[in-house]
Amino acid sequence: MGVAGDIIRTYRTPRAVVRHRIGPSENEGGALVTLMLACGLIFVAQWPRLSRAAFETGQDVQMLIGGTLLAWLFMMPLVFYTLAAVLTALLRLIGGRASGYEGRMATFWALLAAAPLWLLWGLTVGFIGQGPAATVTGALALVAVLIFWGAGLREVAFPQER
Repeated sequence: MGVAGDIIRTYRTPRAVVRHRIGPSENEGGALVTLMLACGLIFVAQWPRLSRAAFETGQDVQMLIGGTLLAWLFMMPLVFYTLAAVLTALLRLIGGRASGYEGRMATFWALLAAAPLWLLWGLTVGFIGQGPAATVTGALALVAVLIFWGAGLREVAFPQER
């Protein structure tokens, strides 16, 4: 099944999709592509918000987009690789059996699966502005990442608990 179908399926059965995405063998290229696609979509989700901020403040939108590009496509992948390594090590300390690759894929897939909600958040902030609607959609996107991430880490660290 394609990525879009797996994203939709993640909202129903996140653990099964993570296991499917990890596959029978390690594929570091696939992990990197998953992370970069997630970061790219989250970067694109920022455009409406940045456009609104540029309009309201008179700043140059290209400068805002450039800074966001640097953050999401160059810095955040390093942050997520580090975060996945730390969490995988912590899971091993408490008896988990996740490999480094499995921990990375669980982390990266959670970001990619929640990317549609980040796109919705960006549109909400861009068109409506800051307020209750933006807060709710942002919280929903964050909760989705945390739920998918927790389910994925549980699947890779403790696969027998279904």
